[in-house]
Amino acid sequence: MRSHSLLEATCGAPRILSELQLLGYSVAESTVAKYMARSQQPPSPTWRAFLKDHVGQIAAIDFFTVPTITFRILYCFIVLHHDRRRLVHVNVTANPTARWAARQVRQAFPYDQAPKYLIRDRDLIYGEAFRQSVEQMDIEEVLIAPRSPWQNPYAERVIGSIRRECLDRVIVLNEDHLRRILVDYVEYDNNVRPHLSLQRNTPSPRAVEPLERGKVVAVPYLGGLHHHYTRAA
Repeated sequence: MRSHSLLEATCGAPRILSELQLLGYSVAESTVAKYMARSQQPPSPTWRAFLKDHVGQIAAIDFFTVPTITFRILYCFIVLHHDRRRLVHVNVTANPTARWAARQVRQAFPYDQAPKYLIRDRDLIYGEAFRQSVEQMDIEEVLIAPRSPWQNPYAERVIGSIRRECLDRVIVLNEDHLRRILVDYVEYDNNVRPHLSLQRNTPSPRAVEPLERGKVVAVPYLGGLHHHYTRAA
């Protein structure tokens, strides 16, 4: 005999026994307690609540791949601070390793600027050397569940934006070329591109320019792929 899952979740054995007796079942309270589902760990806030409550203390990292014109596969690594969705570091390599990834995190957060939490997936690239380096920086790693990229939503979103707004529109020649493209995109994304989630402003906030400052001019980014629209003071 099994009680309803919602009743088990909200009530103890005495209440469940009362409900069963009112339904005509005659069982002992110890029997009810024996078959009740037990939590294996203390209750914890939901993943969404964790992201919301600690947004100022969280950074996220992720890899994504890009093919070159000669079909060579390059690995791009990003570091994103959740607070204002700011891209704080980006780099490219053809041979990702744990030591290389650890060096990128150290470069992203110099001078005791490290976040409290670092969200990442379970890729084997993040080996022992990476884990030791992050621990020395006093950063707590938060691993997402297997095959659950939605648990690293801001990193996945910015990677999608990089592909749609930039990499899908250019032909990558080599590693240095891709690195220059990504550095330019980071400058554009942090300082020029408005984000709806940031009240239609940029990660590094832009001031509203009044009409009195003159006509609007377009400053090209990424070879004219995007523009910064500003007023000519």
